[in-house]
Amino acid sequence: MTSEDKKRNAAEAAVDYVKPDTIIGVGTGSTVNYFIDQLAEKMAARITAAVSSSEASSDRLRGHGIKVVDLNEVGKLDVYVDGADESNHQLHLIKGGGGALTREKIVAAASREFICIADDSKLVDTLGAFPLPLEVIPMARELVAAELCKLGGEPRLRADFVTDNGNQILDIHGLQISDALDMEARINQLTGVVSVGLFARRPADVLILGTDDGIRVCQAAV
Repeated sequence: MTSEDKKRNAAEAAVDYVKPDTIIGVGTGSTVNYFIDQLAEKMAARITAAVSSSEASSDRLRGHGIKVVDLNEVGKLDVYVDGADESNHQLHLIKGGGGALTREKIVAAASREFICIADDSKLVDTLGAFPLPLEVIPMARELVAAELCKLGGEPRLRADFVTDNGNQILDIHGLQISDALDMEARINQLTGVVSVGLFARRPADVLILGTDDGIRVCQAAV
């Protein structure tokens, strides 16, 4: 089974977590695109609206006739569905490969339940093989990069990329993140950092993995 097949299967399984007549949060990325398409096919007429973490996802939702609203209009959300670049067994995540990490983190924080969808290659013992994204204020880029080097990382500017918020992305290579909560807190304290793509303070509640043997549903290890 291909990676795309696994993503599609995980996305389809996530639709079962969406209740009719609710406003849901929707993330960003290739796996989420499958979810949006499945949601439109099975439940479009039964969804009140969606809050999206990116302009790309908003456009895709609207293209399927699903209303997109601003989070400030609705407050708390029942469920948020998004992908991940990596997850450990505590369901701490690395996200931001698509550059939407700040808005993703906001929508996740506003949601009662966070459903993460991915193929099984994304589940790892230790986070960090996938470069950790940071959204930074452009004028602080080099200041932040110097501090990240002190943490043992190798920051690289994501070339020719600007976030939906008008900022830049630094991708941090070479990290082995054994304590994701501590690393998230330390990076968040650096002046000029808008958001870090570690989702440890607000991890996923459920991880749905597409595998060669079907769907695997994971809860956080304790």
